[in-house]
Amino acid sequence: MSSTAPASAADALRARKLQRHRARKRTNVVALALSLFAMAFGLFWLAWILFETVRLGIGGLTLSLFTEMTPPPLAETGGLANAIFGSAAMVAMATLVGTPVGVLAGVYLAEYGQKTWLGSAVRFINDILLSAPSIVIGLFIYAVVVAPMRGFSAYAGILALALIVIPVVIRTTENMLSLIPNALREAAYALGTPKWKVIGSVTLKAARAGVVTGVLLAIARIAGETAPLLFTALSNQFWTSDLGQPMASLPVTIFKFAMSPYENWQKLAWAGVFIITIGVLLLNVLARVMFRNKH
Repeated sequence: MSSTAPASAADALRARKLQRHRARKRTNVVALALSLFAMAFGLFWLAWILFETVRLGIGGLTLSLFTEMTPPPLAETGGLANAIFGSAAMVAMATLVGTPVGVLAGVYLAEYGQKTWLGSAVRFINDILLSAPSIVIGLFIYAVVVAPMRGFSAYAGILALALIVIPVVIRTTENMLSLIPNALREAAYALGTPKWKVIGSVTLKAARAGVVTGVLLAIARIAGETAPLLFTALSNQFWTSDLGQPMASLPVTIFKFAMSPYENWQKLAWAGVFIITIGVLLLNVLARVMFRNKH
């Protein structure tokens, strides 16, 4: 009896372990299957979107697309030159306005405001801006800029896009600076280097690839924004470089042309979608390559 009881207990323990192992294995198989299904589901729609974009958009890629302005309905020729120029101008200006603000705020949060109430408040507000719908930002700029000035303008569109750039650059800059080892800072301090010079010559230099990555991702985000520009820059049928006037942009032109019943406008809309998609894809690839090289 004494030898049988320990053997039975050992057998029962082994049986429980085997049962738990089988349960964990079944759980792992189910989780893996669900993960693969979710990945395949997402890739299916992404591949379909890219296929339709290439299929419908590549046919509209002609020389006139980049040299002629948006045509009237039923016109035989026309392009998106004014819309491409307007988008490039507003995105570039918004990046120039938003990037310095975002980098400086990110530097403050990473180097000075880790444990201060102001740093916590800035992080909280930045998180709100980061997740805020772009249409809310567009309505805000409309209320504080467009309505008081009694007119749409590219300046208002630039300001709206800059407000989208700033939180992205802030978050990326803070995260990249936080990854820099404190040993680098301490070595610079030991040589008598002032803090401002340590930030400019050591930490920012070490994190520059990550910071540039954040800027590129911000550009990729605002390149396709439509709602903020509908409430601010509106659109323009003609070429204009006057930032104080309404200005055409690719997202708004695509929205207007895609909703129209005219075949020539719909063809130009798909060509514009192709241009934006390829541009955003290239920016994301470039950002990821830079981030990979950083590590």
